[in-house]
Amino acid sequence: MRNVGVLPPWLVLDQQLHSWLVEDLGRGDRTTQSLLYADVQDGQAKWIAKAPGVIAGLPVAARVFQIMNAKVCFKAIVPEGEGCELGQTIAEINGSLDALLMAERVALNLVMRLSGIATLTRKYVEQIADLPAKLVDTRKTTPGLRLLEKYATQLGGAINHRMGLDDAVMIKDNHIAASGGIREAIARIRKQIPYPLSIEVETESLDQVEEALQNGADIIMLDNMPLDSMHKAIQMIRLESKRVKIEASGNITLDTIRAVAETGVDYISSSAPITQSKWLDLSMKIN
Repeated sequence: MRNVGVLPPWLVLDQQLHSWLVEDLGRGDRTTQSLLYADVQDGQAKWIAKAPGVIAGLPVAARVFQIMNAKVCFKAIVPEGEGCELGQTIAEINGSLDALLMAERVALNLVMRLSGIATLTRKYVEQIADLPAKLVDTRKTTPGLRLLEKYATQLGGAINHRMGLDDAVMIKDNHIAASGGIREAIARIRKQIPYPLSIEVETESLDQVEEALQNGADIIMLDNMPLDSMHKAIQMIRLESKRVKIEASGNITLDTIRAVAETGVDYISSSAPITQSKWLDLSMKIN
């Protein structure tokens, strides 16, 4: 199974990639630059998987090497978003040896992190693959890596939730407390937001579900609800409106996600594929 993710333009990412290279290089690579003259000796390298998983981030790795030296050729052997096996070669790199060595760690770190996310996301998605519910990610991301981490969940088969606070309105428990209730929050926000934005309300009880429903919420999140309450909430919403989307969230694990999906929700949001993923171990070997 292969899923497609969409990377932002390099105009958006290049500044971060440059900064990460600068962080690692500091005032220069004392080892490589003492051994090799810049852009003089060419070499070949390959990336090898030290564990099975789903590969994500190879275009980003290629860009890292090319920032270091535009002549470097990075060839993906395992297509982006596809699985690899232990010991499999996933990429081949040709170019100036000094560039290969100086960009190695930044490029590997990014791909190992993103591949770990894609791998765990795929496991969650496979649990509900035969059901209508879709897995979505959250804003629980590493500062500076959100665009890439959410790209990795796409490759794993998930759908991106809002990228930032400006993408959509989500009225959470603290917003409800601050505004005096769901009705008041929706009424005040509806007057202020641009037309295309949707309003999602986080609910924790059937009373809150009813209040959100009666006041025109576009999406209703059932947060940390027991399954029996979730069933009642979904029945309540479906009887009132076919338009309103239903999202379940809270305590979603590989063991619980299928039971939640079987309730009939449209979406299941979880931070686990990002926050609980383990890096996929990769290494680079110079030929």
